[in-house]
Amino acid sequence: MTAACLMSTYQPLALSFTRGLGTRLWDQHGREYLDAVAGVAVTNVGHSHPRLVTAISEQAGLLLHTSNLYSIDWQQRLARRLTQLSGLDRAFFNNSGAEANEAALKLARLHGWKKGIEQPLVVVMENAFHGRTLGTMAASDGPSVRLGFQRLPGDFLRVSFGDLDALERITQQFSARIAAVLLEPIQGESGVLPAPPGYLKALRDHCTRHGWLMMLDEIQTGIGRTGAWFAFQHEGIVPDVMTLAKGLGNGIPIGACLARAGVAELFTPGSHGSTFGGNPLACRVACTVLDIIHEQGLLQNAARQGEHLLDRLRIELDGHPQVRAIRGKGLMIGIELASPYRDLAHRAAQEHGLLINVTRGKIIRLLPPLTLDAREVEMIVRAITRLLD
Repeated sequence: MTAACLMSTYQPLALSFTRGLGTRLWDQHGREYLDAVAGVAVTNVGHSHPRLVTAISEQAGLLLHTSNLYSIDWQQRLARRLTQLSGLDRAFFNNSGAEANEAALKLARLHGWKKGIEQPLVVVMENAFHGRTLGTMAASDGPSVRLGFQRLPGDFLRVSFGDLDALERITQQFSARIAAVLLEPIQGESGVLPAPPGYLKALRDHCTRHGWLMMLDEIQTGIGRTGAWFAFQHEGIVPDVMTLAKGLGNGIPIGACLARAGVAELFTPGSHGSTFGGNPLACRVACTVLDIIHEQGLLQNAARQGEHLLDRLRIELDGHPQVRAIRGKGLMIGIELASPYRDLAHRAAQEHGLLINVTRGKIIRLLPPLTLDAREVEMIVRAITRLLD
């Protein structure tokens, strides 16, 4: 019954879940697992949160969809909340992170066009990942992502992540054609690589001086994952454009592209759109997610438990011959190994009841719900230590 009917775009574990609650999932045999993946940084407030169950049930009985041909009250409420939290001015809603990044790239093109640049360029980072549409693949790095899809659309300049000297060199060569810079504050798919301290602030100043848009992909880092609403807030800056998805809907598909007023006004009726984007259900759920994070103090919990988890991992894995680095921010943590471990995620689940993600073949990525507590931190540390031993 069966995977034979599905396109082979994933290689899932032979593991299927029937229910979840908080940080736990249960498979079809009733076995319990501690979820340190959270749907890849999606279920930030945990599985089956009663507030979300109520909101989804009530809204499903009222109204699911009308389209953006009409005003949508929940959409306006969500836009107001996100702009207040971020310091940006306008929001556009769609269904995913890749779509949100496509909207950002269209804004970059329009920004260049307004400045009279015939072929605008966007600066992106080595090892970046921004999605799997043709446009966002072109902005991403890594031959495995782009294999078989050349020639990709868009004009991008790639520089080393966190290297201000490389940015200065490319500025001297292409400044007249550059319209924007797009980057992740912490590179997630590449192994939880945070931008060096001060880099985002320096980049903000650089973009302002040269009239470029600073565009941050906060699809994985946003909505509390790093211990702040958005990762850029740790640096005390505000970008020109920011993209969100994942944790915004806690499993209900929704993406968002936020921008400063002068940038957002580059979009006019008919220049962009989304059939399902910003529907009443998704926007009500997202508003409820924001309420839960605020009322339960989950920003503070993510910061506290994330620091605790980092400290405990560094203590327990200190000197381990296979551990090269442990890094992260809040509840977004990467453990870089010296060499690949075969079937690591499968073994973690089967032997220790722990769900982890392994990216780039040898980096354990931990992205548990923001509701994680101190006892569960110890469970993760114990399981990872035993797994690597």
